[in-house]
Amino acid sequence: MDDGDADKFVPDSRDLRRLKAAASNCRGCGLYREANQTVFGNGKKAATLMLVGEQPGDQEDNAGKPFVGPAGKLLQRALDAADIDRSEAYVTNAVKHFKFVRAERGTRRIHKKPGRGEIDACRPWLVAEIDAVEPDVVVCLGATAAQSLIARDFRVTAHRGERHHLMPELGVHCDPFVFATVHPSSILRGARDERERAFADLVTDLRAAMVSCQSPR
Repeated sequence: MDDGDADKFVPDSRDLRRLKAAASNCRGCGLYREANQTVFGNGKKAATLMLVGEQPGDQEDNAGKPFVGPAGKLLQRALDAADIDRSEAYVTNAVKHFKFVRAERGTRRIHKKPGRGEIDACRPWLVAEIDAVEPDVVVCLGATAAQSLIARDFRVTAHRGERHHLMPELGVHCDPFVFATVHPSSILRGARDERERAFADLVTDLRAAMVSCQSPR
């Protein structure tokens, strides 16, 4: 039986190594049953920039690391174009287990968007990561991350690139600026003749986030 959310599994610690170890045993929602493993965030502990995606994909679920598949490669290109060193950032997802459906034929696992209950259940891990890293800026990659951290009805298309704050009810101890932009996977799924412009817009959003990292508060 699932426990409804991850609260009881999150230790009273802001040490990322302890958090990651504890997350490997999380049963806060049912996604752990089919996924290979928990995919916790990784990166620099005191990073000024945190990048938050939706959930791990097939390759991330196999590797145990976020953003190592096709979307991760495109994100790396965008970070390079924006002169952002990924090793200096912290990268994670709103949901830590891969949600998927199996293809009718073969063994391929097809991404399925996490539901509101799964996003809410996993949020205590994301809050703990933000408290542990204390970033100056959080970039939400896609609607799932933005709706988990900024507002439940947040629309990236209407408010991308704008500066926001975390929802007060999250109880996060720091107060980073929060930006939202598209998830790299949406660019990969887009029409071929639109991808170049969509990629350039992502790079612009990432550069704007870095300017906030460097600006006095």
